[in-house]
Amino acid sequence: MKFKTKIQPYRAAAGGWGSLEATTRFVFDSKQALKNMRNLMRMNKAKGFDCPGCAWGDDNKSTFSFCENGAKAVTWEATRRFVDASFFKKHSVSALYQQSDYFLEYQGRLTEPLRYNAETDHYEAVSWDEAFALIAKHIKAMDNPHQMELYTSGRASNEASWLYQLFGRMNGSNNFPDCSNMCHEASGSGLKRSIGVGKGTIRLDDFDHADAIFVFGQNPGTNHPRMLHSLRHAADHGAKIVTFNTLRERGLERFADPQKPLEVVTSKAGTISSTYYQPNLGGDMAAVRGMVKALAETHRARVAAGEKGLFDEAFLNAKTQGVDAYLAAVDNTDWAQIVQQSGLSEQQLREAAAIYQSADRVICTWAMGITQHKHSVDTVREIVNLQLLFGQLGKKGAGLCPVRGHSNVQGNRTMGIDEKPSQAFLDALGSHFDFEPPRAAGHNTVEALEAMLRDEIHVFIALGGNLAAAAPDSPRTEEALQRCGLTVHVSTKLNRSHLVPGAESLILPTIGRTELDMQATGSQFITVEDSFSMVHASEGIGKPLATTQRSETAIVAGIANAVLGSEKVDWMALAADYNLIREHIAATIPGFQDFNAKCEQPGGFYLGNAAAELRFNTPSQKAEFSSAALPVSLFPDLGEGVTAPFTLQTLRSHDQYNTTIYGLDDRYRGVYGQREVLFINPEDLAEMGMMEGQNVDIETLWNDGITRRVSNFKLVPYNIPRGNLAAYYPETNPLVPLSSYGDVSFTPTSKSVPVKISLSAAVVTQRIA
Repeated sequence: MKFKTKIQPYRAAAGGWGSLEATTRFVFDSKQALKNMRNLMRMNKAKGFDCPGCAWGDDNKSTFSFCENGAKAVTWEATRRFVDASFFKKHSVSALYQQSDYFLEYQGRLTEPLRYNAETDHYEAVSWDEAFALIAKHIKAMDNPHQMELYTSGRASNEASWLYQLFGRMNGSNNFPDCSNMCHEASGSGLKRSIGVGKGTIRLDDFDHADAIFVFGQNPGTNHPRMLHSLRHAADHGAKIVTFNTLRERGLERFADPQKPLEVVTSKAGTISSTYYQPNLGGDMAAVRGMVKALAETHRARVAAGEKGLFDEAFLNAKTQGVDAYLAAVDNTDWAQIVQQSGLSEQQLREAAAIYQSADRVICTWAMGITQHKHSVDTVREIVNLQLLFGQLGKKGAGLCPVRGHSNVQGNRTMGIDEKPSQAFLDALGSHFDFEPPRAAGHNTVEALEAMLRDEIHVFIALGGNLAAAAPDSPRTEEALQRCGLTVHVSTKLNRSHLVPGAESLILPTIGRTELDMQATGSQFITVEDSFSMVHASEGIGKPLATTQRSETAIVAGIANAVLGSEKVDWMALAADYNLIREHIAATIPGFQDFNAKCEQPGGFYLGNAAAELRFNTPSQKAEFSSAALPVSLFPDLGEGVTAPFTLQTLRSHDQYNTTIYGLDDRYRGVYGQREVLFINPEDLAEMGMMEGQNVDIETLWNDGITRRVSNFKLVPYNIPRGNLAAYYPETNPLVPLSSYGDVSFTPTSKSVPVKISLSAAVVTQRIA
């Protein structure tokens, strides 16, 4: 496929006509225009289906409850193009491996079960019964249950996820690596340590009541565009929106609502951020520490003058522990270290502190710009520290808001997709089904890949996702998958993971979120949980492309039945009637009592949040301050005399959701028809004697002797701090070492990769000539 490539700065606001035009183009490109227009009208609506994209909440008020990228997700799923055995007769796996990720998924929906034939290097048709029998054969041949990894994507429904974890635990293992391990694990880990619950404390309408919203490390214009509606509405009502983000992003500057005709046809747009700071990659903890240092000075000066201090002393005394140790740590952090590490001046941080001080109700929200560093858990806890000092929990318009990525990644964890489940959950599961669940911790994603590379894993099953493209250290991840005796991928479309088969491999085609799920007892609905702990019913309406496609829930039940039989659980009865699954969920997971009845509530139901009610399930039963010092370095010792001239972050383009590449444009950053680009500060470009548009190689500086390099990336000047670089993933995932992950969280450090750059060989040759 050939695309017209250009770099052309985008001058308009986010949203507006550009968003409307892109949505229309994707609807018609699907070759199912009328079907997809009907789909979009039912998305995020009662008796409709939940967006298969991001996990932002539904306002249940808008006529059109979807964004541009949600529309892309729907039309990408609801296409007439398809992949079956005849497709693989024409294309070998080796040949397809050479194609781009965009090309692979563009081929359309998978429509029949497929089995890899290593002798011919082609996938071939296989029946569902044969596929389940092969899986059972491999699992029963394992020496112990820990030789299987059960990976989960954040798109899997609550029902499928709960059934999946039950199967795994009845088989004897807690090996549940999932996509959250690579994204928001630091949020859950940090929040649990600070406030006793690993979820955000606010609800969607809190944005309507906030006086200030501090946005850290995220780009909602691309990653969760519906958030722009909430931010715009808050700004229009006088809230100060203060952004800390390394790159300058159009969606955080101006937004024209594409659902308002006047803003589509004119240049009218609303300002999002009242103040915009660009910290160094990994510098957010230092930035928050600087704000607290400034606020603490003002607090003490007021108290010394006999005035009321800034901090909420009643809240601190009654509800928290460790504030004195934390403030001592703040005092011991000097301004020089804060300024150097954050990349922001003392004046800027005092300015941000003054905005915070002037607000009665503050929301702090963040995403993966915070969570994918070595010190991410400490950074999350530093944000919590700031909110605790002012009692910004448990009141309307205030609290903590980690913005999850995939549509049900939070629900997956609630359902028990967790390598370290609570003993209470295991007790409930064991009591309800009369078995003894495994108690030892299982593998997270990094640990699973390491175990595969040690040849300790025989079976890998992926309930959705695209691990080969999503995980770090791509060549090692691919090798890990190829070392397995059996890999099984439950998928809607062809992706990179299918092309690095194990000794034996299966692709099992599943229906999508938009499609009708007909089982023996009739049409079924599933549920998902958004970033605000709201559980929504979701029911597809489109007819699946083929009768050989099955729902994720039915596929999991089929695997479990083939492996375990029906002695303790009638898996096939659960597949026939999802109400039965929800009855079991209600009996084993707190907050889901009367689950089926609650699903009838328009807009879903709220699970509740103990920390939002000022009940803290920590060892002290109080919110706990963290007194961690700022990191000495973002990286370990790289070797004698080795320093990293640049720090790289990987990120999404606008025509992308996670590893799904909808197109080759990144409209808001002015990139068209290409993905191998490297964003760099213009002054760094000049200092190195390089020019815009030249191609460079990017190489990781690490301490394990492994060469990690990607080649021929075009230099694109961008508004980014000096010493910081950005490029798209999965193209730059080969640069992220598998051994580089967050303390406590094990999240790959995809936002702080130490690299150097050099002109590509072709450019050097031209210069010599």
